[in-house]
Amino acid sequence: VQLQASGGGLVQPGGSLRLSCLASGSIFSINIMGWYRQAPGQQRELVATITSDGTTNYADSVKGRFTISRDGAINTLYLQMNSLKPEDTAVYYCNAGHIYSRHGYYSNVWGQGTLVTVSS
Repeated sequence: VQLQASGGGLVQPGGSLRLSCLASGSIFSINIMGWYRQAPGQQRELVATITSDGTTNYADSVKGRFTISRDGAINTLYLQMNSLKPEDTAVYYCNAGHIYSRHGYYSNVWGQGTLVTVSS
């Protein structure tokens, strides 16, 4: 079981990016998934989470600008980021709280991270 994040890159302030995170490994279900980020010299922080029934939660700093979603049919998590600011610059990590797969049960699984840089 693994999570593979993609979609990061360099974008100008005010621009948009969409991150994706594919969960693979004969997965039956995942309860909660989320995006976290870590800026240089800072601790990792929550960006947004989404449960299997679609309930979402956002950090105050991204409310109204970021949208988290998931496609259960293909075990993929997304983060649509609009109106990006320089302070959004960070490595973004996807996380799965509890994964039930053919290979067993896994908890607190992290992807490898994808770098988002917001700069002019």
